Amino acid sequence: MPSTKLRMKLFVLSAFYCVNGALIHGADAPPNIVILYADDMGYGDLGANNPNSKIPTPHLDKLAEQGMRFTDGHSSSGICTPSRYAMLTGRYHWRKFHGIVQSFGPPSFDDKELTLPELLKTKGYHTACIGKWHLGWNWDDIKKPKAAPENGTAKRNPVYAAEDFDWNKPISGGPLSHGFDYYFGDDVPNFPPYAWIENDRVITAPTVPLSITPKTKEGQWEARPGPMVADWDFYQVVPKLGERAASWVAEQKGKETPFFLYVPFNSPHAPIVPNDEFDGKSEANGYGDFMFQTDHVVGGILKALDDNGFADNTLVIFTADNGAEIYCIERIAKFDHESSGPFRGMKRDIYEGGHRVPFIVRWPGKVKAGTVNNGLIGQIDLMATLAAAAGVEVPEKTAHDSYNQLPTWLGEGTSPRTEMVHNTFSGDYAVRQGDWVLIDRKGQRGQHAGAHRKVPGWYDEKYGYRMSETAGELFNLAEDPSQKTNRYQEMPEKVADLKAFLAKIRANGQVR
Repeated sequence: MPSTKLRMKLFVLSAFYCVNGALIHGADAPPNIVILYADDMGYGDLGANNPNSKIPTPHLDKLAEQGMRFTDGHSSSGICTPSRYAMLTGRYHWRKFHGIVQSFGPPSFDDKELTLPELLKTKGYHTACIGKWHLGWNWDDIKKPKAAPENGTAKRNPVYAAEDFDWNKPISGGPLSHGFDYYFGDDVPNFPPYAWIENDRVITAPTVPLSITPKTKEGQWEARPGPMVADWDFYQVVPKLGERAASWVAEQKGKETPFFLYVPFNSPHAPIVPNDEFDGKSEANGYGDFMFQTDHVVGGILKALDDNGFADNTLVIFTADNGAEIYCIERIAKFDHESSGPFRGMKRDIYEGGHRVPFIVRWPGKVKAGTVNNGLIGQIDLMATLAAAAGVEVPEKTAHDSYNQLPTWLGEGTSPRTEMVHNTFSGDYAVRQGDWVLIDRKGQRGQHAGAHRKVPGWYDEKYGYRMSETAGELFNLAEDPSQKTNRYQEMPEKVADLKAFLAKIRANGQVR
């Protein structure tokens, strides 16, 4: 059941819409809405984006053929929690925080913040989240009074024992506290607890510490220590989430209310554990096979929409939380596969490759099939856009940074967004205005200004990237999409203008 605070918030919002609910597009028959959200998938991992991709993505390519594919779509951050927060609130994450929720971390949302599922519920939507939540819970609800981390005062990655928790109690602060009627998943697949959670309770209590470290099929294991269900199998997470999402869709058949399904995958994020039947299905190592499996699971969910008669009135969005992990560098050398496509950078970076991601929208009869749109769009725009599609208004002082892109989707105009601010870590920003991007950070200790990590010398040589001595970097994406030519020093007036523009946006909400 929703918390008392959530019920009160929804009551107030419902009253607001009874008085002010001017319905927009599709008011008589609001569409079902499905958001499919990949984890650490690069722009170039999607075959429709990259003709040289070594990873087959047939289901996603077909989805793109059936709808609109954006070539300039962006997540808010170069890492996962902030991007999820921004997408579900229509508000840049950096207005509140920068980092991810760590092991057993608290909720990212405040009780007063309006989320997308809460907004859709005012229109009668039935809502579900199935997959990787990674937006925090109130773990203190089930933590025993004398529980203490085994690693002392560590705040980043506290290590608890299974007996430190009462696993029979409900946990607040998760999806059900922020607008979802149903949740199924394991919160964060490489964080404890390693257990399935349904709604606000752990299904089977963890009884042992993490002890499974089998060989992954690429990269590092990356599973943090903590409580685990005795027979936990990392290889079964992706298949289980896909099966549960498809089953939930089937359960909606015959119901009169529209639904909103949010499926945040944990793939192709590490640990890279594709099931054996997917081995060798790509030409890009274990990651490519895991991405192929992710595409396969997407296909299963789309088939469930078809089989149950929902496809024609369901708005499907596919996108990803950030660019590909550091392992993408080695894939270039060994397999000639470029996860970032033509763009510079990777996960965590404020270069384009850190946040320019796959972005597909399908809505039969509304969004013209086979459309490629080069307009600028952000995941923060989904809040205002989906509200318009559902026929509800976004209340004032919410979704501060969200533009309504519905006319763009419907072919009635161009994207209203001309600017965007990218950020992963505190103090490091990239600001976009038109074709211009300012990296407002100086490179240091052999690290490029927009990068979080050093890259191998061969990588810089291959792509023509050079260390900059300037206080930041300036690029024109229309002329230089790969961000090779730094024009910071030759265009001081443009730099000053963009710095002032960034300061203005940081001080004030852009849209609302």
